[in-house]
Amino acid sequence: MDLSLNKLPWYAQIGAFVVVSAAAVFGFWYFYVSDIRTDIDRRQTQLTALRTEIDKGMRTARQLPEFQAQVTDLERRLESLQAVLPEQKDVADILRRVQGLATQSSLTIQRFTPQAPKQQPLYAELPFKIVAEGRYHNLGAFFDRISKFPRIINVSEISIRAKPDSDANGPTIVAECTATTFVFQEAPATKGKPGAPAAKGRK
Repeated sequence: MDLSLNKLPWYAQIGAFVVVSAAAVFGFWYFYVSDIRTDIDRRQTQLTALRTEIDKGMRTARQLPEFQAQVTDLERRLESLQAVLPEQKDVADILRRVQGLATQSSLTIQRFTPQAPKQQPLYAELPFKIVAEGRYHNLGAFFDRISKFPRIINVSEISIRAKPDSDANGPTIVAECTATTFVFQEAPATKGKPGAPAAKGRK
């Protein structure tokens, strides 16, 4: 059977051409253009996400000087804190210096007893019970020297009583108080009493 288009009427030839062209366009779109379109949409989504990340990075970059200023301020505050709060290894030296202040004030320390420490987020409170003998003005001089000490030492629970066997030239009072120093700690405190020397094992 001969299906030559030349034998068809002109309008049939045009209709056949339109059908063949439409099929070709549809095939081109379905098998080629649609894949490209999908890839373009995927890349557009990636581009939008990248632009969002870039905008976020630009905002962070603009805030960087402010963050650096905050870090510098925090470092300065940390240095100030470390200047008045000793580290763990400095506690024994501070206690010796406190005893030296008592000696300079003509106050005799009878007992120096560590109390239970109190852990805080960035520091530990280390209280010590002090029992000392002297005179009222000696005790006043000792407290004055404590107040001028470069490290923070709080004195509380002060109790003063007359010394029963005092003489004219000796100590006239017995004073008890709690002196609390503060130890700076970046990490959580280990178990045991901070500042207390480690017990040596018996041989």
